[in-house]
Amino acid sequence: MTVAPPAPKLAPQPAKSPNTKVPAKTLAGVLGSVGAALALFVMTPAEESGRKVTATVAPSGAITIKHVSGKQYLKAYLDAVGVATACDGIATKDIRLGQTYTEAQCATMLERELIVHAEGVIKCIPGVYGRTNQAIAIVSLAYNVGVSMVCKSSIARFWNAGQWRAGCDFFPRYKFAGGRVLPGLVARRARERAICLKELPR
Repeated sequence: MTVAPPAPKLAPQPAKSPNTKVPAKTLAGVLGSVGAALALFVMTPAEESGRKVTATVAPSGAITIKHVSGKQYLKAYLDAVGVATACDGIATKDIRLGQTYTEAQCATMLERELIVHAEGVIKCIPGVYGRTNQAIAIVSLAYNVGVSMVCKSSIARFWNAGQWRAGCDFFPRYKFAGGRVLPGLVARRARERAICLKELPR
């Protein structure tokens, strides 16, 4: 009878510390652009709630925002089309009228929502990764009108065909809310289009 050789002894593996954290996902990492992430953290509050903030980035890519001026919407309210909204345009299903948030909670929710919208856009328009100006414009648009609408748009179709300028020219079409043109959206789309067109060849 043949006796199998003893199994080799494996070196003991160090136990994982319960405090070991998986590196946090960052907006800069999702977009492939620190510049785009910084701009969106400043631009989104300005567009959504009219307040001014400053943003700083750590070596890890984490971004911290600081309120400078303007009203902070720490209590949930109804937006222009009657949707419960809080902080800087956050209108997720868990927002309820009467809820109140801290400044830190608003900052955390803003980062989470920007990452969600950025990931959705990158998934349907992979070529926008690393393109700072187009990333700023399209994530701002998606945050306002929704990822689904952006991914079904002519902008996505043009950009996926490499026609960046043609896609940028479609931003002004997204000026309706509740079936009517809102002057605020007309102005916002113009600002997004201007950013979108920066440094693009004619």
